[in-house]
Amino acid sequence: MKNNSTSQSVPARRSPGEGGFFNLRVLIAFFIFLAGVFLALLGFGGFSAQAQQNRTIITQPSDPLVPAGFDCSRIHELGIDKQENLRAGAIMIACGRAQGGSASSSFGGFIQAIRKLLAPLAFGTADVDLVTGTETFPNVTQSETFTASNPDNPNQVVVAYNDSRGRNASPINISGASVSTDAGATFTRLAAANGQSPFSNTLGDPVILYNRPSGTWYTVWLDAGCGAQGLGGYKSITPSNANSWTHFCIHTNSQDDRESGWADNNPSSPFYGRMYVSWNDFNVGGGALFLRYSTDNGVTWTNARQITTGTPFIRDVQITGDLATGDVYIAGMDEGGGGFPHNNINHLYRSTDGGNTWTHTYAGPTFSGPGRSSSGYFATMYANPAYWRHEGWGEPAALNGVVHYVYAASNPATGDPGNVFYVRSTDRGLTFSAPFQLNSNTDPTKAQWQPNISVSTSGSLFAVWYDERERTAASCQPSSPSTPCYRMWARRSTDNGATWLNDDAFSDVVTPLPLQPDPGIQATYAGDYDYASSSVNQHLHAWVDGRVAISGSSQQDAFHDRQSAGGAASPTPTATPTPTATSTPTPTPTATPIATPTPTVTPTATPTPGQIALSAVGHKVHGVNTVDLSWNGATSPNVDVYRNGGVIATTTNNGAYTDSTGSRGHATYTYKVCEAGSVNCSNQVTVTF
Repeated sequence: MKNNSTSQSVPARRSPGEGGFFNLRVLIAFFIFLAGVFLALLGFGGFSAQAQQNRTIITQPSDPLVPAGFDCSRIHELGIDKQENLRAGAIMIACGRAQGGSASSSFGGFIQAIRKLLAPLAFGTADVDLVTGTETFPNVTQSETFTASNPDNPNQVVVAYNDSRGRNASPINISGASVSTDAGATFTRLAAANGQSPFSNTLGDPVILYNRPSGTWYTVWLDAGCGAQGLGGYKSITPSNANSWTHFCIHTNSQDDRESGWADNNPSSPFYGRMYVSWNDFNVGGGALFLRYSTDNGVTWTNARQITTGTPFIRDVQITGDLATGDVYIAGMDEGGGGFPHNNINHLYRSTDGGNTWTHTYAGPTFSGPGRSSSGYFATMYANPAYWRHEGWGEPAALNGVVHYVYAASNPATGDPGNVFYVRSTDRGLTFSAPFQLNSNTDPTKAQWQPNISVSTSGSLFAVWYDERERTAASCQPSSPSTPCYRMWARRSTDNGATWLNDDAFSDVVTPLPLQPDPGIQATYAGDYDYASSSVNQHLHAWVDGRVAISGSSQQDAFHDRQSAGGAASPTPTATPTPTATSTPTPTPTATPIATPTPTVTPTATPTPGQIALSAVGHKVHGVNTVDLSWNGATSPNVDVYRNGGVIATTTNNGAYTDSTGSRGHATYTYKVCEAGSVNCSNQVTVTF
């Protein structure tokens, strides 16, 4: 490592005449500083001038992603500012509402080799760079990953991701994939004869599925060949052959966004072979959540279901299915209108009949979304400048009726920009446990964010996230190959989420913060998700990494590693909190779980048939003891809510009530719910803070 002491000196004692601006060294430094400010203002001025141009109607776009005649005043009306895809980003850039990426402003002579911190690791094997072949600057952005494997040939693993190498190709191609034939030990990036991926005319947002009955791989992208921005992709039975992929469409449209997918590959499932794709349609209700599924191994995709109205806007986080039962789950998020700070609500939707009908089974409590700043609608994990948009999204997984979900939240009380939490349901998504913090690091200056999770058929769970705990500088910004920023950390459960082993490092190095140098891609973009999965015997996870410098700057590469799904790594597991019912939340902000001890809930014996069944979950709201009640079985229009023997409210019989007790500190509350004015009451539930 280069020794920086050559530019340092110990200040000598000064005489009175050496002070202030008469100091030659200070003068030199001052003029260097002014020059830097002048250059920076030129850069900002260029963007400002660009933003101030008359961009109302784009009559002759220079970017093929921007439609001719686009009216920039309709960006908010069309929901383009809320969309995550690269076409929406290009429109934002063209209208002067966002800036394209750029290379680092650091001088090449000062860039040092990356410092690799190779500590003994409990998790993972050797990291593998998924990006092979030629890279042409500045179209070198690869991130946002989706991983799948062949259950009949676990050596065959495919990772799909956004790849800007074809950003300026005709037709455009911002999609890529890498294939492994040795279970993830090595990968090769797919390249057709023209040097691009085989997924021509697609706009990124990766999904990769394997259909077991037909032995066919399906990639799903935002597809310009299925309308201006619909859903489609390419399929192949020989994924390593770039010439074998053929095109198909799922949904022809102009405003689809944030798709996800899952394939039922369990021969014992009643819905074996079905494939499901969910997405947000910004032509309906400002972003309604939809699903289509195929019952004929991908030949047709005509089974369409609308899951939400679009109001409030619920982001399609990810879709998954139960590896044993075939139940399908969509995780959604109410982002509270965006911006930063803001509050989120996790939602879950379930189908038990192969995608035909859907039930909104769960709406969680409000929580503070992660971030340090914002750029337009999106919160960002970095602030100077705003970079890496992230709203707290995670990933669900399910096995044998147990549903798992990971997500990220901030802690406004300590200023912590992000921690990673896990919740668990043992009743097929009806109720969930209190949030359990997966990262053991509690330094409020170090962020943990953008988690994903995979479950194997053996009940092994593996959660992975971005983690700054090993950062040594005060900040990851400005990015430099010599400034370690984050490493992928992980935590494992060997009993389907009942207990968790200790968290530990997963990736091999502490990577610098990768920049986004492609001017045709939105500057704040660093990938919005990483979808993990498992093969027969290992967990498969990919991420965006900045360890490979191009043209002197850290840039976004997609990397992959794997973890065995067998054997235990630690003798001291930590139990997951017991599931409790959670009512539809009030808009009152809820304190982040890291700062709030979990209250205990003690229900009475299970009520006899015909009785009202009551459950409760306690939490703190700005330090106030708050209890969410949930019940079923009452038939009257209204119910009386009792606390400690007295009626505290008569409320509509909608199955939920939130009691803000007004008290702080240690307390015990006993609740029951009765049909109004009667003695037909529920069991009693005691909540202790």
